[in-house]
Amino acid sequence: LLGARSDILDSPESDAKPDLKQQQLVLDHITFSYPSRPEKPAIQNLNLNVKPGETLALVGPSGAGKSTLFDLVLRFYEPQQGQIKIGDQDLSSFSLNNLRDQFALVSQQSELFYATIADNIRYGQQDATQEAVIKAAKAAYAHDFIMQLPQGYDTHLGDMGQGLSGGQKQRLAIARALLVDSPVLLLDEATSALDAESEYWIQAALDKLMHTRTTLVIAHRLATVKNADRIVVLNHGCIEAIGTHESLQEDSELYRRLSDLQFGRMEDEESPS
Repeated sequence: LLGARSDILDSPESDAKPDLKQQQLVLDHITFSYPSRPEKPAIQNLNLNVKPGETLALVGPSGAGKSTLFDLVLRFYEPQQGQIKIGDQDLSSFSLNNLRDQFALVSQQSELFYATIADNIRYGQQDATQEAVIKAAKAAYAHDFIMQLPQGYDTHLGDMGQGLSGGQKQRLAIARALLVDSPVLLLDEATSALDAESEYWIQAALDKLMHTRTTLVIAHRLATVKNADRIVVLNHGCIEAIGTHESLQEDSELYRRLSDLQFGRMEDEESPS
């Protein structure tokens, strides 16, 4: 795997560094099909600008193209048509390292390694001090459970974080993202499949992480994105609507249907039997 050649052409000779703290992320008439399904575009003629500092949520049914947009922004794939730019510069003008340094990812499945807890938090910034690691863990509400483990921060994890709960793994992933301190945060279903208490602590940690950062959120659970600055409704690779939770309730039939299904179900679960 490490020796496999990538189809993405790097620009390691480029000294240009993107600045997503100051510049927009621009998706300009993007069309993309996966190599295994060239006849079926996953993204079709999509236009979207992401402003510095805003929280932008991507919602829609499975297969709408939400995760594909993350793959394209990180240059794991190239669009067949259109351009993705930071400011007025195409992503291909930056080295992959310089580009990806602009992003921190917290996904549904936390990627933890056979190493100590401190090493896992330090993964994105190898030279971070122990004090910085502890500060990030405290901000992610992970410090208390770490200190209850046999060797604290020196506790060795099994493969994929074996021995920790789902909520604990997510808090370590958030601590890692806090330590990296990238200007753009990518959240891919970061609170799904968690119990209510874990979700509470994860959401509290994410609120700290999202503060002052540009944030792109993929969410099936609309309750987690109601307060986003803008919500993009995707369907079959196209943007159906963009707005706030309130405006989309009025203007988007798909969003209203998703909202009625989810919030109606929540009310049913919370009502006394």
